[in-house]
Amino acid sequence: MAAGILLATQDGGSRYLSGIYPLVMVIWARYLSQSLLMVLIFAPRMGLRILHTRRPWLQLARGVSLVAVSLLFIGGLHYIPQAEATAVIFLAPLMLTLYSALTGERIGRGQWISLACSLIGVLVIVRPGGALFTPAVLLPFFAAICFAAYQLITRRLSGTDHAVSSNFLSSLVGTLLLGLLLPWFWETPSAPMALRMLGLGALAMVAHLLLTHALRNVSAAALAPFTYLNIVFAGLVGWLMFEQVPDLPAMLGMAIIIASGCGLALASRR
Repeated sequence: MAAGILLATQDGGSRYLSGIYPLVMVIWARYLSQSLLMVLIFAPRMGLRILHTRRPWLQLARGVSLVAVSLLFIGGLHYIPQAEATAVIFLAPLMLTLYSALTGERIGRGQWISLACSLIGVLVIVRPGGALFTPAVLLPFFAAICFAAYQLITRRLSGTDHAVSSNFLSSLVGTLLLGLLLPWFWETPSAPMALRMLGLGALAMVAHLLLTHALRNVSAAALAPFTYLNIVFAGLVGWLMFEQVPDLPAMLGMAIIIASGCGLALASRR
């Protein structure tokens, strides 16, 4: 829950700053500050073990997935209110369950019902023919696909690599990858704005460490009812920062997604 609050705040801050500076630059600054903070905090104790991984290609894929999530989701916030976009990205559990079905895992009737309800919730939010039914809604949708890949890879790495190493390597991949694009997007920020960009990295670092440790100790199914509160937190941040208030159909769609997500978690646990 604490990670959800931090991530919603970080998303709102990224959306605000990317309205002033190029998106690539804002996301790069976040990954840079996250990497530097992790070196300062963990390198004295861990040394070069902070770079240790048994599965380097999976770590690279995890980092690329997270960069894609950041760019697609924050880019989508310029067109889709934060609460609605967050609800769409919570289709990630649907993607994970579909992947499980495709790889031969048995999926129960309750899980399929929950997944169908999730899709209905998204349709209620975007409402074909409504204001949100534009190509821009594809940005958080594709972010959900990338986020599902990120969660799947995180699950596979949790048994072999240290949580700190995984999060540091992901932030390092983001720093280097976006750093290659930076010459085409650089705009020198003012000192207060630069500090705000660096602050995003601190929020992201703490949030992702909390999530990683949570997934190491409790199953994703058990955590799902709590992670779905992120939609509520996103709505609060959108209201406080941008005066975005979801209308009644959008709130109904979010409630459907939250209920179906909790149902999916219960069905998975059984």
